[in-house]
Amino acid sequence: MCINNEDEKWMRRAMALAEQAAAEGEVPVGALVVLNGEVIGEGYNRPIGSHDPTAHAEVQALRQAAAHLENYRLVEATLYVTLEPCTMCAGAMVHARVKRLVYGAAEPKAGVVESQGQLLQAPYLNHQIEVTGGVLAELCSQQLSAFFKLRRDEKKRLKQAQQAAQQ
Repeated sequence: MCINNEDEKWMRRAMALAEQAAAEGEVPVGALVVLNGEVIGEGYNRPIGSHDPTAHAEVQALRQAAAHLENYRLVEATLYVTLEPCTMCAGAMVHARVKRLVYGAAEPKAGVVESQGQLLQAPYLNHQIEVTGGVLAELCSQQLSAFFKLRRDEKKRLKQAQQAAQQ
């Protein structure tokens, strides 16, 4: 694993995008696509607000990068994302021919890069992606944990308020 200052810099920017998702009530995942030291696409989770199950951070960033280049192939690009990608997002990266993936926190339930199945290493894929995982993993994980704790606390308060109103 080759973690460098550039990776940490871009991951911090992805974390800032994840904060935007959290502010909108979405799971805080942020992503950006970098080519030659320049951000050419960025996004954060928006499936709830956009009513679009494909509106994951990675897909948003890939779409913006492809539009920027006017080409769906992102051959020399690196995608940074705060959470290990799911099957859909990993597939999108393969189809876009992303050169490198850098992610923060592992996703033990649905992550397919290291946690469940190592999809990007499958020999049947027609494109291989270099992977660096665990960049600022603890901070990315804390960001997600804080969001879900807040959500659980809000649900608990709502339930208590409903119970109090019924009494």
